[in-house]
Amino acid sequence: MEIKRRKFQGVLNILSFNRHFYVIGLLVLVVLIAALNFFKIPLVITGIILGVFLYGFLMPLLVSAYVYDFSGYYNFNWLDKLGLKEEQPKHLVNINAGFDETSFILKNNFPEADIKVFDFYDPKQHTEPAIVRARKVSLVYPNTQQIKTNRIPVSSNSVDVVFLLSAVHEIRSYKEKVLFLKECKRICKPNGTVITVEHLRDFSNFLAFSIGFTHFFSRKTWKNAFTEAGFSIFKETKFTPFMSIFRCSS
Repeated sequence: MEIKRRKFQGVLNILSFNRHFYVIGLLVLVVLIAALNFFKIPLVITGIILGVFLYGFLMPLLVSAYVYDFSGYYNFNWLDKLGLKEEQPKHLVNINAGFDETSFILKNNFPEADIKVFDFYDPKQHTEPAIVRARKVSLVYPNTQQIKTNRIPVSSNSVDVVFLLSAVHEIRSYKEKVLFLKECKRICKPNGTVITVEHLRDFSNFLAFSIGFTHFFSRKTWKNAFTEAGFSIFKETKFTPFMSIFRCSS
């Protein structure tokens, strides 16, 4: 099944799923402008205050459009840099956090491979409105299974590649994250690999998302988690200044 993405689908998804934040933001902007005018704040200071507000309001959307709509992320051309297409893995696992935009694209890139898809979304823990809305419009890959993060129903040493694409940051507990990564290691063949794509809690993402960058984790946290899970090889490739690709193996 070939999936064609609409123009600006990435940033439109963000606007749709997080519309409560943007509605509140617009209301705050109206109140802020009214307050600045009422208290007759000097024009220069008013410009600075509004500039800072608009930066924090618009920059996440601009960066998201760049990353998800213009960088080629969903073309999966970045797989070429990793050499995965040349290796032609036969057994793949793709795990998401309740919103799957990648499984059909992975199948198009690896048409001969067997792909199993799992979803660790837990409605009791993942109650954010954005995730709930995303699940309502998410395409579901055939035979996608709901799982717990401490158990992936796949035989040990049977998978060539596990894909974790912008998903594992939703596991907020470090202990739970390590247990989950141990499961990923268990199902990988001795020469298998885990491909993780994530924003990081770093300076670039601070400039992009301001306080929102705390939703992500630092490179050090990821490296420690993979090491504690038993992975001995941890390689990072930057995909745009705002996203990192980790390739981890034993």
